[in-house]
Amino acid sequence: MLATGTRTEVGGGFNLVAAVARQNIECVYAGLHGTGRYGDMVRCALAAEKITPALLPRDGEDTGFCVALVEPDAERTFITVPGAEAKLTAGDLTSLTLRATDIVALSGYDLVYPVSGAALVDWTQWLGLRPAAERPRIVLDPGPLVSEIEENILGRVLRVVDILTINQREARLLAKLSKATGADLVEAVRRHPAIVPSVAVIVREGHHGCVAAGGVVGDEVIAVGAPQVIAVDTTGAGDAHTGVLLAELARGSSIDSALRTANRAAAISVTRPGSATAPHRDELLTSALC
Repeated sequence: MLATGTRTEVGGGFNLVAAVARQNIECVYAGLHGTGRYGDMVRCALAAEKITPALLPRDGEDTGFCVALVEPDAERTFITVPGAEAKLTAGDLTSLTLRATDIVALSGYDLVYPVSGAALVDWTQWLGLRPAAERPRIVLDPGPLVSEIEENILGRVLRVVDILTINQREARLLAKLSKATGADLVEAVRRHPAIVPSVAVIVREGHHGCVAAGGVVGDEVIAVGAPQVIAVDTTGAGDAHTGVLLAELARGSSIDSALRTANRAAAISVTRPGSATAPHRDELLTSALC
């Protein structure tokens, strides 16, 4: 079929860090980037958002790319071609300087890649050995490839995360259910053998908002509604939600308040075409959406 238009933009992990930075929270991009034309685009985009890349470009490699097919109903399908970002090593990770007040955001894509997946699972286990008061909080968004993550790797990472944020489709895949929603779905995910009670599970349910339970949320399931908007492109909406959520938590907001703000950010993002469409903090504070 014929497309009605195309654009080339920086996306992937950039969507998340851009969402954080736009909330006036210091953010560091700790992923790899290549030396080719796509890597150059990544660095330019990071600089425009005043985001620091923690690692030097990987010589001889370019950043990978993703073809996103957006349907008329605003839903999308991804075809990903990995590049330098798939080859994160233990040496790259141990070079990072972390503070107890930091929040580390992990992507399920990186856990699928053989090289970065192996490095990340060992690194997260090392972080998990630190006393709770001395280690950063760890957040995982498994992403659309949740079923492709090796079971052992996913299980080991889930045991040390503080927050698991996942959309409805991905939650059903993780819980091995086909139709569950809301509180039933959150509780099904929490019953995963690798998820302990101290993990906050957040299930994003599109225009219905999100539901959450466990960890900082508490044992009772909470449901947070979303503003109703006309969506044109849902690409990056989950990243906008997660980025703003983490920015609000870093600012010291309560989990309830952070989820409400994240829902507003995601609602705004789906009204815009493109990938890194999270709003800036000023826009969130003045938005009429509620």
